[in-house]
Amino acid sequence: MQLSFYADYSCRTLIYLAMCPPGERPSIDDIAKAYGISSNHLVKIVHNLVKLGFVDSFRGRGGGIQLSRPPAEINIGDVIRKTEPNFALVECFNSEANTCPIVGACGLQSVLGRAMQAFFASLDSVSLADITHKKKELVSALRLFG
Repeated sequence: MQLSFYADYSCRTLIYLAMCPPGERPSIDDIAKAYGISSNHLVKIVHNLVKLGFVDSFRGRGGGIQLSRPPAEINIGDVIRKTEPNFALVECFNSEANTCPIVGACGLQSVLGRAMQAFFASLDSVSLADITHKKKELVSALRLFG
């Protein structure tokens, strides 16, 4: 299984924002530059993160973006569920488009379903604060604030 760039960049944006000191509001361009990714693509992602309630956006002088709530209150399982467009690991996970002739007789769907549940159980136990505890290393790797 591989997450989409959309979900990956959503998490990276939240990680970046978690590294910002209180009151600091970086621009989308700042974040795009730090990760070497397209600013145009990141605009769409940040717009969605605002719509989902993970990020606040401010216009004008002193504008930029910041987390909507403390990192400890942002659950990674929730972020992935809301930013990953497709969790159909195999065709039979999509009941509308499934054409597999062995569905119902094959045990793969239930095994992968249990694996997906375990995947989310693991992510649901982790907050943004948990994955940003190596603050000094993250700040250095992103070349932030100095």
